[in-house]
Amino acid sequence: MAKYFVQSGTLRTTVQAESSRKAALWAVHQAMLQVLPVDDSDGQSAESKTESAATRGVSVMDDIVRVSELGFDRDDAPALATMEVVQQWNEMFATLARLQQMLHDGATAA
Repeated sequence: MAKYFVQSGTLRTTVQAESSRKAALWAVHQAMLQVLPVDDSDGQSAESKTESAATRGVSVMDDIVRVSELGFDRDDAPALATMEVVQQWNEMFATLARLQQMLHDGATAA
């Protein structure tokens, strides 16, 4: 896996991923974790997320996600439309939720 530098708006992160698209998806996931109850395994309540946002700030994405293997702030970094990546993240997340529900339904039926 390659190391990618992903940036959009105030979000800047480095990601190990199989492709630049997957690195962008992970960056969107990180941004969504700030505000949505995407993964309750971290045990963060809405209140703790609010406190965290107040002390650390919130990363805000703009309309383009730039992904590079060479570093941040590169004019030659490929640009992806943020809403396109968010839509793909949403489809992936909805599919995972359906699979989880199917597993749960199958376990309770057995």
